[in-house]
Amino acid sequence: MNFPVLYLRKGAERRLRAGHLWVYSNEVDIQRSPLTQFEAGTQAELRASNDKPLGVVFVNPHALICGRLISRDAAQGMTPNRLTQRMETALVLRERLFDKPFYRWVFGDSDGLSGLVIDRFGDTVVVQISTAGMEQMKESIVRAVQRLVHPKAIILKNDGKMRKVEGLDTYIEQAHGPEVSLLEVEENGVRFEVPLEGGQKTGWFYDHRMNRQRLQAYAPGKRVLDVFSYVGGWGIQAACAGATQVTCVDASSTAIDSVHHNASLNGLENVETIESDAFDALKALAEEKEKYDIVVLDPPALIPRRRDQKAGEQAYARLNQLGLRLLERDGILVSASCSMHLPQEKLVDIIRGSGRKIDRFVQLLEQGHQAPDHPIIPGIPETDYIKSCFVRSLTGFM
Repeated sequence: MNFPVLYLRKGAERRLRAGHLWVYSNEVDIQRSPLTQFEAGTQAELRASNDKPLGVVFVNPHALICGRLISRDAAQGMTPNRLTQRMETALVLRERLFDKPFYRWVFGDSDGLSGLVIDRFGDTVVVQISTAGMEQMKESIVRAVQRLVHPKAIILKNDGKMRKVEGLDTYIEQAHGPEVSLLEVEENGVRFEVPLEGGQKTGWFYDHRMNRQRLQAYAPGKRVLDVFSYVGGWGIQAACAGATQVTCVDASSTAIDSVHHNASLNGLENVETIESDAFDALKALAEEKEKYDIVVLDPPALIPRRRDQKAGEQAYARLNQLGLRLLERDGILVSASCSMHLPQEKLVDIIRGSGRKIDRFVQLLEQGHQAPDHPIIPGIPETDYIKSCFVRSLTGFM
C-alpha cells in the first residue's frame, strides 16, 4: 500500500520505540509534513527525522493525539482482514478467561485497535468508536462482529466525549438485529439489566469485575454503603453474597431506578437507595450518626486531566475521610479510582493521610487492579487506570 508520510521531529520517536503508540501534534515535523495536508482518519507512514520507517498510523490533524500507531510494519496498514484478525485474537483471550459472553471484548490500544471498544452482553454486542480512523472502518467492524460471534444484535453507541475531540458526530445506531433497550449482564454470578439509552459508556463497567468479586468475601452479615453506585454493581453483588443490608447512593434518578430493578431481579429485599450528590449524602449520613461495616467509594474520574491533579487529589482525600468516618470501629473501606492520573501508590498515600487526619488506624488488606479483559500495555501507562484498596479501619486502637 502507498501511504502519505508523516515525519517526526528529531528524538520524538523515543517513546514509540519504548512501546507507546501515540503521536502528539507537537512531535510532528510540520515543515516536512504539514498536518493540514492530512484528512481525519487517513492512514500514513510514520518516519523518524532520519527517514527511518516506524510504521503506519491513523492521522487526525485536528486532535492533540494526531497519530495512532496501528502497525510497526510500514508496508502494512489497517485493512478489514487485519482488523478481523486482531478482533479474533482479542476474542480468544476473553473466551479463555470467562465461561459466559459477558466481558470487554476489545480494549482499544491494548488489543492493537486504537479507538475501538467492544463489550459483549450475551447475545448483544455494543461497539464504541472514538477515533476518525476507526470511524472509517465502521462497516468492517460490524461485519467482523457478525462473522466472529453471530450476535442477535449489534449496537453502535458512539456518544462518547472523545468523538468531539476527534471532530466526529455522536449517535447511537442499531447496526444489526432487533432494537435493544435493556442490556443483560451477568457478573460474578449476579444478574443485572442496564438501560442502553442514557447509560454510561457502553452501559456497564466490566473493569472492576475482580474487585467486586473480592468484596463478596467481606460482605456476609455486614451492613454496606455503596457510594457512586450507578446501577448497583458493587452493592447488589454484596447483597447477593450475604450482606444484611445495602444502601446505594447516586445522583442519577435513572441509576437509582436501575438499582431497585436489579435488586428485584435478584430477589433482594434488603437494598435501599439515596438519590443525592455523593459528598452531600456522606456528610448527611455522618450528621445522622449512621455507621456501616463496609463503605465502597467508586467515583468517576476525579482527575480527568493532568491540570486537575491537585484539585482531584484533594477531592479523593475528602471522599476517603468521609468514608472512614462512617465505618464501625472494625470496618472495611473499599476505595476505588478510575483516574488514569492517580497512581496506585498515591491512592494508598491519600488513604494513609485520611486515616491520620481523622485519627483512624488503617490496615491495607488488598490492592486490586482492572480485570484481565482490560489488559495493560507496559509501554502505555494510559492503559493502566483502575485501582482499588481494601482497607481495615480501627478506632481507639493506638
